[in-house]
Amino acid sequence: MPIVQKFIGLSFMLFTFFGFSQAVEISGVVNSLGDVENIHVLNKAEQAFTITNATGEFKIEAKLNDTIQFSSVQYQTKYVVVDHQVMLFKAMRVVLEEHVNELDEVVVGKVLTGDLLSDIGNVDGMAPINFYDVGIPGYTGKKKTQSERRLSQAGDFKPKMILGMLLGGGSFDPLINAITGRTKMLKARVDHEERDRLMRNIKARLASDFFRSNPLEEASRMDFFYYCADAPNFVKRCKNQTDFNILLFLRSKYRDYMQNRTEGND
Repeated sequence: MPIVQKFIGLSFMLFTFFGFSQAVEISGVVNSLGDVENIHVLNKAEQAFTITNATGEFKIEAKLNDTIQFSSVQYQTKYVVVDHQVMLFKAMRVVLEEHVNELDEVVVGKVLTGDLLSDIGNVDGMAPINFYDVGIPGYTGKKKTQSERRLSQAGDFKPKMILGMLLGGGSFDPLINAITGRTKMLKARVDHEERDRLMRNIKARLASDFFRSNPLEEASRMDFFYYCADAPNFVKRCKNQTDFNILLFLRSKYRDYMQNRTEGND
């Protein structure tokens, strides 16, 4: 009986080794709060190359320990090593982070000391003129993002607008944008950008304190915050809320996130 067990174990090991040494087709998906279409996916070992579709999905040939590169202009390049779990399920999920260009520090003009009375006398030039100085009205509210401006220009179609259009007193643009789905797309983009800004603000302020009592490896922390941002109630629970309430929300999502990881490993 021990010999039979050893033979079975050895056969399983050989099957696993030779099975994982062969290239297989891996199905994957790229996640991010931005556009995930046309991300370059490259496996140099197999000379395989592809790009993601509109939803971030892709398929590529790979074998065990191959390194797959994900690159795009708007995202940081990421390298993923194909491990046993990927080979077993023939699937992977990759989260990309936006690429931020950091400029070197540049000092323009005279150096200020921080002493207000001293610095006033050390500054050249005149104060800029604004619309109050010339007596014209101006906008003092929150500046809109490019997506918010486009959504405003697209218009939000309401059925009661039809009569005005027929009488020649209104634009057909809101109706056309509603029919083509442009308005819906812009609303989704504005929502994604708001979630992304809120998520990154929370991460910058609270991540250090949160992970002291809720341990998570560094490589998975960004994935956790994306997981939180994807929650339907994320904006409601975290926008204009106290840090205490936000930490309570993060704690509830942390439990769900860790449970999902455990179930995925099983």
